[in-house]
Amino acid sequence: MSQVGLAEIEAARLLLEGIAVRTPMEESRWLSAVAGGEVRIKAENLQRTGSFKARGAYVRLSRLSEAERARGVVAASAGNHAQGVALAAQLVGTRATVFMPEGAPIPKERATRGYGAEVVFTGTYLEDALVAAREFSERTGAVFIHPFDHEDVIAGQGTVGLEILEQLPQAASVVVPTGGGGLLAGVALAVKSVRPDVRVVGVQAKDAAAYPGSLEAGRPTPLEQMRTMADGIAVGRPGDLTFAAVRDHVDDVVTVSEDSLARAVL
Repeated sequence: MSQVGLAEIEAARLLLEGIAVRTPMEESRWLSAVAGGEVRIKAENLQRTGSFKARGAYVRLSRLSEAERARGVVAASAGNHAQGVALAAQLVGTRATVFMPEGAPIPKERATRGYGAEVVFTGTYLEDALVAAREFSERTGAVFIHPFDHEDVIAGQGTVGLEILEQLPQAASVVVPTGGGGLLAGVALAVKSVRPDVRVVGVQAKDAAAYPGSLEAGRPTPLEQMRTMADGIAVGRPGDLTFAAVRDHVDDVVTVSEDSLARAVL
């Protein structure tokens, strides 16, 4: 069970002062028309490194001891966590190695290298890169930085939830894109701690949705296969910590088809 609560998320926000951007909440007229009510988007694409991942990565790395920083860090990512870890490593003064699955977006790979990290391609899916990263950690002593299943990472991502409630006090529902569940868990823990009446819903790509089956089974259950254009949320197994938080604090997890994703992109 996750030990992350409102106090931990508030502490993470203090650590992120001057590091993370307080991203705006922008109204989407198109989505508002479709939903028949006001819809606002939390523009985390304007966050440093282009995603919320920088929040959790920095909180995690900022709490490493001097001895741990001396050993360096290692991570696995399709791109967004990679950039977050690379930036955080640069800021706290440690070296980073990142394992990425083959086919990871070239701009994300280049950006990760641009922050000073070493990038190694391996396997087809994030799970393959996770195995390689853990093996590297055991072999070299580098600290493994999980992309979602760690208290510090969940707390860092939870700061998004606090900002949403402050920027949009009238919020009735919060919809969160979901892969391993770090953002969903953090946002749900933050939102439900302050406003338990607000509905929190996770959304997964239908062909890479590990949460519905896991929630039905009552435990994290890996997918046998997955395929989606949404590479950033293509995670085949929920984390243990994130699963517990999602199970206990999220109102629903729904899926969307690849056709729906394609239409949204277009």
